Amino acid sequence: MKNIRHLTKAEIEALMKEWDEPKFRAQQIWEWLWQKFASSIDDMSNLSKKLRERLKEEYHIPKVKVDHSQFSSDGTIKNRLKLHDGHYIESVLIPTEKRITVCVSSQVGCSLACKFCATGFLPRERNVDFDEIVDEVVLANEQAMEHYGRGLTNIVFMGMGEPLLNYKHVLESINMITSPDGLGMSPRRITVSTAGIAKMIRKLGDDQVRFKLALSLHAADDVKRDEIMAINETNNLAELEDALNYFYTMTKNEITFEYILFSNFNDSYADADNLVKIYRRVPADLVNIIEYNPIQQADFSKPDEDRTDAFMRYLESKKVNARLRRSRGKDIDAACGQLANIDHKEKQGA
Repeated sequence: MKNIRHLTKAEIEALMKEWDEPKFRAQQIWEWLWQKFASSIDDMSNLSKKLRERLKEEYHIPKVKVDHSQFSSDGTIKNRLKLHDGHYIESVLIPTEKRITVCVSSQVGCSLACKFCATGFLPRERNVDFDEIVDEVVLANEQAMEHYGRGLTNIVFMGMGEPLLNYKHVLESINMITSPDGLGMSPRRITVSTAGIAKMIRKLGDDQVRFKLALSLHAADDVKRDEIMAINETNNLAELEDALNYFYTMTKNEITFEYILFSNFNDSYADADNLVKIYRRVPADLVNIIEYNPIQQADFSKPDEDRTDAFMRYLESKKVNARLRRSRGKDIDAACGQLANIDHKEKQGA
């Protein structure tokens, strides 16, 4: 059985022509797949029974399903999602007064092994297909409507996996999410976060994408970044700066730096000064300073409030547009760096 959602519109049109079906049938099927998000071919009620039966002989619609949801005291919802082949990924729905954001996963596990991230301790099993990523968004939108009475406003590719190592499917999912034939969402509401793969950042520029880009920086010198992020050994800061400048030249899209503060590692004035230097060499709009969220596999801790405040004041004194991002969903292991397909209660009982 083939996944019918992996057919392009042109391929569906060609199939209908081959089967001597009217051309408008292709548009009907497309709408069922990408606007009504049918769960099965049987749902396509305006198709003839004969056509539905013929489609079912060759095609199916493997859908992502919510396996388990956890609800944080701050309103955040973490979903463990089951894929058609039995693998699991996680997404996080984050409501605020002004927006509702979903954090989606692009890989089952991750191959980058960043030392502060729970996902990095999981093996990378496979990439998440573009239709599965779209399912993550659709499910989150339904959940947002159910629990908060309003739909999604923003999407961030900051869940499990490295999006730029699943380049084709990530871009195809964004094309479908932003297409008038799909969800019709603005690309300016989408941010793709990368640990830093210079070649692929340049490719984003060549492809003139319209979404925002975030770099998970976390250390502003190569020695420290090598220590916590193995990807830096082959994609050092000079290469990343060059790639980000190229990306901006080609797209004029917003760039954000993500910087987790680790106690007595990257939180000194010298570290802040290195961050200022990078900020000035790249046309970044914002530096998100992120609270560290503990995981069992790592010994890092977050700085105390005074040290964090001092770091922020230093950046502000240097005219850096910096924002301290308070973690959401910490009580259910839904915060940045905590996604590992483990129920919080299961973890507590381990």
